[in-house]
Amino acid sequence: MATLWPQPLDPFHSVALSALVAAVPLIVVLVLMGVLRKSGLFSSSFGLATTALLALLVWHMPATLLLWSTVYGIIYALWPILGIVLSALWLYNLTQDTGKFELLQRWMEENASGELCIQVILVAFCFGALIEGTAGFGAPVAVTACLLAGLGVEKSQAVILSLIANTAPVAFGGLGIPIVALAGVTGLGLSQLSSMVGRQVPLLSFILPMYLVWMAARGKGLRRTWPAALVAGGSYALTQFLASNLVGPSVTDVMAASASILAVVVFLKVWSPDDAEQRRLRKIESAQTTRLSLKQSVAAWLPWAMLSFVMVVWAYFNLSQAGQFIFAIPTLHNNVFITLYRKPYPALYTFQVLGSGTAVLVATILTALCFRVSGGVVYRSGVKAIRQLQLPGLAVMVIFALAYLYNYSGMAFTLAAAVARVGPAFPLLSSYLGWAACFLSGSDTASNLLFGNLQVAAAHQLHLSPILLAATNSSGAVAGKMISPQNIAIGVTTVGLIGHEGRILRATFWHSILFTTILGLLAFAQAYWLTGMIPQ
Repeated sequence: MATLWPQPLDPFHSVALSALVAAVPLIVVLVLMGVLRKSGLFSSSFGLATTALLALLVWHMPATLLLWSTVYGIIYALWPILGIVLSALWLYNLTQDTGKFELLQRWMEENASGELCIQVILVAFCFGALIEGTAGFGAPVAVTACLLAGLGVEKSQAVILSLIANTAPVAFGGLGIPIVALAGVTGLGLSQLSSMVGRQVPLLSFILPMYLVWMAARGKGLRRTWPAALVAGGSYALTQFLASNLVGPSVTDVMAASASILAVVVFLKVWSPDDAEQRRLRKIESAQTTRLSLKQSVAAWLPWAMLSFVMVVWAYFNLSQAGQFIFAIPTLHNNVFITLYRKPYPALYTFQVLGSGTAVLVATILTALCFRVSGGVVYRSGVKAIRQLQLPGLAVMVIFALAYLYNYSGMAFTLAAAVARVGPAFPLLSSYLGWAACFLSGSDTASNLLFGNLQVAAAHQLHLSPILLAATNSSGAVAGKMISPQNIAIGVTTVGLIGHEGRILRATFWHSILFTTILGLLAFAQAYWLTGMIPQ
């Protein structure tokens, strides 16, 4: 123990002052992006520089540990995060270059009654949830923002709607990876954590389609299309609750999204937001236009059905762990002592040759084979994806470096420990810990790794359920994803709005706060009044 560097928990010998200083990097990123309208790369770079200075001068972190924790974050950003996003963009570019994305747009137009609000429900909520459940990590925002923009939605609004929609499915995203990671880091039961999260986030799932409709067309649009929003949210929330409690986290989003898409499409066969005269005119219009054939409809959905199929098979056979390599980060591994937990801090990087990024790449290749796409088209689609990710990819690496340094320096634990001292009101703020960690990392998984154990420790100190607070960390994180710099960077890049990250952050920030507060209030009620909702 004497050879370890202990993280100072209270460097100023004042919990409030130490926590305030620890929050400075977060404030810097928020102010630069949200107030001064700077780019994600610029803001995260200043945030990283601020974190490094505080780590050296206030937390007195050795320079070698600072360097390697930063490198660790960059490595993790490269693989698996950017690997997944690159493969997803490659698939998206391939569908564009072969005309299949245009077919999907036409399918959405035909099945959305020509109504913007219905398109938002089908694309941003239902289809986005399907992509989140399979690929996760920013791929849903990239794909749905482009699809909405192609349907005629203004580009910035398309990104904003996609970011807000990418909340309810996040806790079970990437085939349940966040819940699996939470169980691993806390030692709590996977099924109990899945059930508990499944008794929180369906509340957001239920209201989210109506919220998105209100965002897209305010009260007039909501009054016109609330039945469809109710069907989408109700079917998704119910399936999400049942799957998370009875099946497990890995297929929860895939089942819920599939059920929601099917329910909405069937409902639109018997209901339309138009009045009688508008329906008559639409029938005349559709009779004069060529509708998609069954073969074209299958072609429109095949790439995304292939993606879902491959990801489910990948998870079922646990292919990600085949041929994986685990190695310790030099100097950093077990050389930092977490004062809060009284144990060394591991730094083990798992390189999965067959990780999720490879799975998405396989889906891309299979799609190309099904459509008999030439090698030249596949190559050009991949090169385009690499070019699209150059600038936002750099921003993602910087923000992950910031997150890992923030964690290993002890600043994250200083801030969290201060929040944990609020006493019985802690469940109300528990969701904000997950929110803050997801804002930094852009990942519910990383948020659970960052603060999952802290939530359990606070639960024991306050004689509350560790299952409840650990799950609330994951649930709260879903609302932080819409304002994470890397998620915003991916969204603006795919629709050609690089440099507008600050405007997008300002537009989503208060929605993020509202969702986090709702989940915090629910957790508070579950802790003291609705205790029967907590799995035993």
